[in-house]
Amino acid sequence: MDPDPDNAAGPDPDNAPMSAPPRPSLAAVGVTLGGLALLAGLVLAIPDLRAAFDAAVHGDTAGVRSHIKGLGLAGPLLLLALALLHSVVFYPAEIVDAAAGFAYGFFGALALMMLGWLASGLFCFAVGHRVARPLLDRWFGTERFERTEAAIERGGATLLLAVRLLPIVPFSLVSYAAGAARVPLWRFTWTTVVGYLPITVLAVYFGTRLEGLSLTDPLVLGSAAALLALLALGHWIMRRGAAGPKVADSRD
Repeated sequence: MDPDPDNAAGPDPDNAPMSAPPRPSLAAVGVTLGGLALLAGLVLAIPDLRAAFDAAVHGDTAGVRSHIKGLGLAGPLLLLALALLHSVVFYPAEIVDAAAGFAYGFFGALALMMLGWLASGLFCFAVGHRVARPLLDRWFGTERFERTEAAIERGGATLLLAVRLLPIVPFSLVSYAAGAARVPLWRFTWTTVVGYLPITVLAVYFGTRLEGLSLTDPLVLGSAAALLALLALGHWIMRRGAAGPKVADSRD
């Protein structure tokens, strides 16, 4: 007797139970906690880093700048450390960008800070991708983190670019969520660089103008207008990405 054609194709995938996401191993969670503890230990052990970090958290651009300039050749390492610390403690990244611009000039500071933010983003991406998902749920709140992750899954590269253009969206949260959503590494890297470059350019430029900052300076007014344009562009891209169907592209 012929087999039942309804059963020949196997179980209905629409009615199949969803498999639970793999749980991280104890070793993976231990590595993650160890890395976070190391970052915290650096802040406690290095006085200049602790002071600069405290100034950044409190929005004190002058304080960050003074500690950077006081370190001499170690100043760039301090900036990179502050960028990595941003992965575990949120503070206005533009504070560090502006201080770097004041201390090292536009092009040197821009290259240094883009390197630092990319390293910070890749660290968050790796944590979100491989380990400690339960910790991230508890840290950010399950609903908030899952909402961000789902949006990134739907929006693809378009939404990743948009959230980088919007300075109000936490840099680290997006990076963790992109890792958890299994975004391809190359897509994450290029959207981080392209999307985060404009706001970094503006913040570093403002830093180079801190001593002689004037609200009537045409360049300052133009930078402010550019920031508003970035906000509008990011908002438009997010709405367009949310409205349109997601198109998978393995080349991203």
